[in-house]
Amino acid sequence: MTSPRHAISAAMHKETHFVTRIGWLRAAVMGANDGIVSTSSLIIGVAAAGSSQPQILLAGVAGLIAGAMSMAAGEYVSVSSQSDSENADLAREKAELEADPAGELQELAGLYAARGISPDLAMEVAKELTAKDVLQAHARDELGITDLSKARPVQAALASAATFSTGAALPLAAVVLVAQPDIIAATTIASVLVLAMLGYVSAKTGGAPVGRAITRVTLWGAAAMAATAGVGWLFDVAMS
Repeated sequence: MTSPRHAISAAMHKETHFVTRIGWLRAAVMGANDGIVSTSSLIIGVAAAGSSQPQILLAGVAGLIAGAMSMAAGEYVSVSSQSDSENADLAREKAELEADPAGELQELAGLYAARGISPDLAMEVAKELTAKDVLQAHARDELGITDLSKARPVQAALASAATFSTGAALPLAAVVLVAQPDIIAATTIASVLVLAMLGYVSAKTGGAPVGRAITRVTLWGAAAMAATAGVGWLFDVAMS
């Protein structure tokens, strides 16, 4: 017969929470969105200026490479800064635990008591949770650092670069597959459709409202493409 504790443990292992995907989902969505919007906008702007098809393709490829490297570097630097701050806080907390373990235990019990647990029970909970790994208990409940939220610079950089490249490759495919007069229309239509798909997938993956996500990414993407098209046409007129 299965004990209540084992039944609860088994049920918990079967659960899947959207919050577990935050670490990579943000970087992936941002990378894909930026790859689609920036590359399609660049292609449309260059095409609107009257450039030839090889020139448009070259600009798009250059934008893909530069953008992927920039996204990876930016994610790595920013997430590394978060990781450095977390490590500094953990080192400080470790030193405080070594210097005043009793005071730190009382502080942890105070946090539980502030959440509504009686003082005596709060102290018992603090002792139980710190018995196995005292630093982990303080990191989680005092500093808010958990395995789910912990900064992972390399993971974020790779996810961002890979999804940027994937997103940027889609408008580039339109340049290769259609005739030059149709590049602007084909890139615009393909990019808006893919942005809508990205909004749908990201919303479903993260458990967010689908309509809001689709509207958000398509509107901003369309605005960016319209702006660069206007710049391209202005330059074409100025050089004519």
